[in-house]
Amino acid sequence: MQIIKAAADSAPAGVYGKYTLSIQSTGSQIGDDRIFLNTELDYRDQRNITIALSHDAVKELNDHTGQAAIEFFKGKQIQVIGDANRVRIDFTSRGQPTGKYYYQTHIRVTQVSQIKVL
Repeated sequence: MQIIKAAADSAPAGVYGKYTLSIQSTGSQIGDDRIFLNTELDYRDQRNITIALSHDAVKELNDHTGQAAIEFFKGKQIQVIGDANRVRIDFTSRGQPTGKYYYQTHIRVTQVSQIKVL
């Protein structure tokens, strides 16, 4: 919760740090080659922190671990280095914003050196 509060307090800037987190769930979006590691089972939970892995980081992790990163991190404790940012998530209907939204806290990972399993 300290990470979430710090990210909200510093928005739109992020809070750089080395964070230790437990990954409860993972996901992706259709048409998007990034994956998301979540600290809560429900990624919409206000206590959730999402680690957003870029395409390049996903590919390198898949090659390094020998399995899909989306499965590899489930149930593991990780250490991640980066900026924790508050990100606005807009609800859409038929591809158009509805005016409703919520916030998530994201840590973006673009290089494998930013993340490790403990």
